[in-house]
Amino acid sequence: MKAEYRIRFLPGFFVFFICLLIASPSFAYNNPELLPDHQTPVIDLAKTLSEKQRSELETSLNNYEEETGWKIRVLSQYEKSPGIALRKFWEIDERSLILVADPRGGNLLNFNIGDAYFALMPRLFWVELQTRFGNQYYVRDHGEDGAILDAISAVETCLDRGGCQVVPGLPREQWLWTLSSSVLGGLIAGVAASPRKKGQLFAWPWFLLLSPLWVMLFGVFGITPVVTRTNEILPLLRNCLGFIGGLISAYLIVQTVFDNDSNNTKN
Repeated sequence: MKAEYRIRFLPGFFVFFICLLIASPSFAYNNPELLPDHQTPVIDLAKTLSEKQRSELETSLNNYEEETGWKIRVLSQYEKSPGIALRKFWEIDERSLILVADPRGGNLLNFNIGDAYFALMPRLFWVELQTRFGNQYYVRDHGEDGAILDAISAVETCLDRGGCQVVPGLPREQWLWTLSSSVLGGLIAGVAASPRKKGQLFAWPWFLLLSPLWVMLFGVFGITPVVTRTNEILPLLRNCLGFIGGLISAYLIVQTVFDNDSNNTKN
């Protein structure tokens, strides 16, 4: 019985032993030789920024740190990284933010975030910041340098405001999504409000019954993303008009179909 037990598990031990032999150990990067010989908040190893952009960004980040105490650091890399040597070089603490730009992944931007930042901007903020400015379409349209500078500008804007729940600004793609949601909410509301009885002008019971659906589409997905990201009136006005237009269109279409059915029934 013991012999059968050993034979049964022998292949497993053999595979485990082979994995130990071929597995390469993983070490944390630590390349201090890649660090500059002078203190700077910007280390552009990938040459993502022009010389003028790098100089202006260095001045801007140094001045911002002196005025507010928030430390924002930028690292662009490609094949090599200073790794943990950055912690000592930049004296990383809870008020430090490191933006890492590396084009090798699916998203250009990554963030090393100090704990003090989470008191002002939740984790979802950083996820949205990464996906908005670091995605391949934004990088294609604005360049890697534009993605870096715009992300830093958004962070500084929120710090000056005393915190943000969402990333400021309303990209066109996101506004189109909110407009589509508003129109769809209006269509559902219009269908629900269409009269189902002769002589009825407005079907309030159905309108209220389906209100959780059209309120969610119009209010939660159509209006909330707009008012929380921008103070502009035009996107909000367009979404409201889209909702009203969808409601009226659906109401008239259903009413026309209902009248035609009634006439056919009489005939």
